[in-house]
Amino acid sequence: MPDDLRDWLRKVQQLNGLRILEGVDWNLEMGFFTAENWKQKESPALLFDKVPGYAPGFRVLTSSIQAPSRVALTLGLPRMTSDIEFLEVLRQKLRQWEASLGNFEPNLVPSSPVFENTLSGNDLDLLKFPAPFWHEKDGGRYLGTGDALITRDPDTNHVNLGTYRVMVQDAKTMGLYMAPGRHGKIHCEKHHAMGRPCPMVLSIGHHPLVFATGCQQFPEGTEYAFIGAIQGEPADIMIEEVTGLPVPASSEILIAGWCPPGKTMKEGPFGEYTGYYASGERPAPIIEVGRIYYRSDPIMLGAPPGRPPNENSFYNLLITSVILHHELEKSGVPDVVNVCVHDIVRNLLVTVSLKQRYAGHAKQVAVLASELAATGGMGPRYVIVVDEDIDVTSIKDVFWAICTRSEPDKDIDILRRVRSSPLDPAIRKPAEAFFTSRALIDACKPFEWINEFPEAVDFSSDFKKKMLTKWGRKQEGSKNGY
Repeated sequence: MPDDLRDWLRKVQQLNGLRILEGVDWNLEMGFFTAENWKQKESPALLFDKVPGYAPGFRVLTSSIQAPSRVALTLGLPRMTSDIEFLEVLRQKLRQWEASLGNFEPNLVPSSPVFENTLSGNDLDLLKFPAPFWHEKDGGRYLGTGDALITRDPDTNHVNLGTYRVMVQDAKTMGLYMAPGRHGKIHCEKHHAMGRPCPMVLSIGHHPLVFATGCQQFPEGTEYAFIGAIQGEPADIMIEEVTGLPVPASSEILIAGWCPPGKTMKEGPFGEYTGYYASGERPAPIIEVGRIYYRSDPIMLGAPPGRPPNENSFYNLLITSVILHHELEKSGVPDVVNVCVHDIVRNLLVTVSLKQRYAGHAKQVAVLASELAATGGMGPRYVIVVDEDIDVTSIKDVFWAICTRSEPDKDIDILRRVRSSPLDPAIRKPAEAFFTSRALIDACKPFEWINEFPEAVDFSSDFKKKMLTKWGRKQEGSKNGY
């Protein structure tokens, strides 16, 4: 049987990567401690217990995949020494996972601990769980930040797991925000076009791999298969009774219901991943709850966004970068060396390194990366293409290349009226449509005279290897380890 959240927590605890905090209030205090925790790259996961006003055992977990060590644990990878090494290993793994998807269709099981407790009818109460009020100017308490919303396409029958923000409206109603173009939103729109409510099940407690998968725009209907491929065995599922949807059998908390056509309630504002309350308060679709299931002593998974670096910045840097690299390779463009979707602000700054093979190679990559990185939401504001000697994960290296290898009048192009999102803080609200512009910066050596370009000051790779061989180990008696 695959690991569940509690197995994952035991492993994290063995790695000294878990901190248990008792008595922290759901009203802003959880959000404050989580935001403070972001300031360390290798910070612990936080498990909030004995929440005031709630029975002990009703817990909230945050910072689950914030640190490199827990990303590696969640994805079944070895510990890595650098972001570049992480990217290289993940790129190889993504190819393997994608190639094996057919071997990992989900496994239907007869029972699950999530059905230990059931609420329906007059007993329904969303605030039975300590939904946090994350940021001071949020519009309410949010159950859905580290969640997975399960929906089905009525045309293709594909099932989607997506992470969307979900706010508590009252004991039996939730407000739902889904960005335009996301699979869950498309499913919902199709059901509504047929004049019927969209069945939905919200999982708000699960293994971080479920959340990690829901965060990404994988090919439609492949999320359960990806979970299986990553963990090395099929994901266990069960069929939820009132919606008929397949749900993760390892979930801690499931909320089943329907999103009716034409019904909205005010949702937001919410402190989003851009670091702003960008979308404000506005009418949003709702979920009318029909059934709630939960394990005894349930654990809710929270992943609040906020000013970067935030809850899952490092994970998004890795996965989004690797997926974009993979898509560029599949497009047929040669000699893409590395890709980094920077964690300064997810998706808004992209750097690609390549070995230039022909005139226009860098511009071709910039245009493709600009569109491929925009699937499912807001695309990049800046795409920077650099030579293969530049470390794409290093902002200092990237800006050194911009300042020394590009000419503003020749090497910066602007794409206008391209796709954006209501979460874009640079778009004045209200707006009838969400367009932005993108800057494509060619920070490569000029192709026409690349062999004449001044040589960079550096040590040769052979000399570097020699020095690492000689001095790589900490020398006895050396305070600095040289």
